Amino acid sequence: MPAPRRAEPALYESRTGGRRGRRRAPKRTPLLGDYLGYAATFVGAGLISGAIVHHPLDPARYSLIAVIGAAVFLCATILNEFVLTRSRPSAAKVCGVVAASLALSFGIGMLSGGLQHFEDFPERAAMLIPFGLALSFVSYVLRHRPDRWRSILGPAGILVAVTAAVAFVGLKGIAQEMAAQPGGDGHGHSHGEEPATEAEPETTGTDGHQHEPGSSESPAHGTAPSAKPTTASSPAADAHGDSGHSH
Repeated sequence: MPAPRRAEPALYESRTGGRRGRRRAPKRTPLLGDYLGYAATFVGAGLISGAIVHHPLDPARYSLIAVIGAAVFLCATILNEFVLTRSRPSAAKVCGVVAASLALSFGIGMLSGGLQHFEDFPERAAMLIPFGLALSFVSYVLRHRPDRWRSILGPAGILVAVTAAVAFVGLKGIAQEMAAQPGGDGHGHSHGEEPATEAEPETTGTDGHQHEPGSSESPAHGTAPSAKPTTASSPAADAHGDSGHSH
């Protein structure tokens, strides 16, 4: 005698429950929103890194670029962390995320900018690289792993601190050697600030020859050209001269 089928309702419920679970799955974030958040993160960090390295060339201009880069980076952080995820964190958490993200952007900017332009600004890059390494590590832990903030003072933090100290000493010595070399002023590219030298016009002497500026062959100023006779010779004198007689 066949046994009663009691497992069918349970199987039916499991199937319907699975369908309901799939229906209640969280919606995907918009693709365009993900792209904007991703691109704005790197654009902001790039603007900050360029402004930090080139700041001595034009402080007003690159300070403005740094502010714009920080604003772009913060907008990307808010978009990625709060808008796309539709989360409603507390005000304290928002301030902590914004502050840590801003510090992380400047740390990465100092590190990447110093590495990229070390040959152009060795003295400045020798300080930016180690400080950027330390700042980016601390801000990363506070931003992405706040529950492990004690690791900043642990073995990982000590390793980063030692690496930054060794990098500072080594890069400082390399920068001093580069500055001691002939012509090693530490500025490899001029950024278009070298003034154009105006070519001095060549002077033409009274004898019809061109003379270079400063040459000793140019005539002295104030010397008058030789005077030419202005009186016309008489016809008799011309005829007498043509006859070949001399007096």
